[in-house]
Amino acid sequence: MMIISMSVENWMSFHRRATLSMVASKERQHGGRLAYLKKYQTRVLPVATIYGGNSSGKTNLFKALNFARMLVIKGTQPEGIIPVEPFRLDPACARQPSRFGFELLIQDTIYEFSFAATRTAIEEEKLVQISGTSEKVLYHRKGGKPNFHHSFRDDMFLQFAFQGTRDNQLFLTNSVNQKVEHFKPVYDWFKNTLDMVAPDSRFEPFEQFLQEDHPLYPVMNDILSQLDTGITHLGGEDVLLENLGLPEPFMMKLREEIPEGSTVRLLLEPFGDRIVITRKGGDLLAKKLVSYHQDREGREIKFEIRHESDGTRRVIDLVPAFLELMSPASTKVFVIDEIDRSLHSLLTRQLLERYLASCSTETRSQLLFTTHDALLMDQKLFRRDEMWVAERDQQGNSSLFSLSEYKDIRFDKDIRKSYLQGRLGGIPRIISSDPAACRDKAPLHAGEKR
Repeated sequence: MMIISMSVENWMSFHRRATLSMVASKERQHGGRLAYLKKYQTRVLPVATIYGGNSSGKTNLFKALNFARMLVIKGTQPEGIIPVEPFRLDPACARQPSRFGFELLIQDTIYEFSFAATRTAIEEEKLVQISGTSEKVLYHRKGGKPNFHHSFRDDMFLQFAFQGTRDNQLFLTNSVNQKVEHFKPVYDWFKNTLDMVAPDSRFEPFEQFLQEDHPLYPVMNDILSQLDTGITHLGGEDVLLENLGLPEPFMMKLREEIPEGSTVRLLLEPFGDRIVITRKGGDLLAKKLVSYHQDREGREIKFEIRHESDGTRRVIDLVPAFLELMSPASTKVFVIDEIDRSLHSLLTRQLLERYLASCSTETRSQLLFTTHDALLMDQKLFRRDEMWVAERDQQGNSSLFSLSEYKDIRFDKDIRKSYLQGRLGGIPRIISSDPAACRDKAPLHAGEKR
């Protein structure tokens, strides 16, 4: 359901261990929207926003999480390398494993999953089940040997599955491939709960916009009109499959492999046309996403999606994600890199306000995102422990810290001003080519932390 914490070490710009915690601090601001885990007497944050200058490490954190996700759900090929990216500014790091750790709430149980990997092998892997008062190590793999919890020691098939796990493969992945059910909830969390949205990626389930009978259709169109996109509604236009210009081998694959009732989504470049192909009654049917605007006389005028601005297309991509997050039954975790890409600050804020207003002690969805938009650094919108800063030091090492670590930030303080002045770190260090200008400017120092 939710990320309790995540950590990364020796990965790209993260030399030393960096941890992002979603456990709430003792502050009371916006307390009504925090998920409460009664079993663990813990409050969990619904959002984490990560600020920082260019090359501060924000995207590297996104890449670290995406790497771990892909390693879990797709694994590696036999004799293939593990695509880890160790810290490159210290030669010793090339010989050391990259380490990843996650605390995850799944159903009503917290699991701690961690692993250490080089390009050739998984050096260590561990899965721990945490109850309210104790921890149970389900398995611990180190030095090529397994250490299972005593409740599994007589499970010969589990031992067999471990023996079939390659050095360059996670045991978690192979155990699920071998139909071992014990650890599948953790695998399923990475596969089905965690959604990664990169700046240039398109959120996939846009077919809701094509179906007027879809329960979310009116809601999505209402949001688009309220966000001042100029769009009255979206819809689908029937197109001939043969007119899409798809390569013949791909067309043959579609004809042969799409089963009845299934859906394939396509994003066609260079214009970004969004196509949904379904098989009904044995035939392949294609629809293209289009938008409708109103002219001066109130008539609806159809627009191709490629005629919309980059910002409007970004909104179209993000609205389904936010609707999923706002669903009371949702357990999704979305991680969005550069959420403000092509969006006006007020549009981004409107989406965030809608999501946060839907959160309560019972909700279990979660949003983590990176941004350059300092206008979002506002305590009326976020708690201090929901705001994080990524900062790179002179040795090229990135670190993460929460604004709740600063003792002099009151709940009513304009922290945006302090951030832009460099007093909280995480902004670009602009080096002047004029030595005199450099001498005249005294450096700003980060505030004192707790």
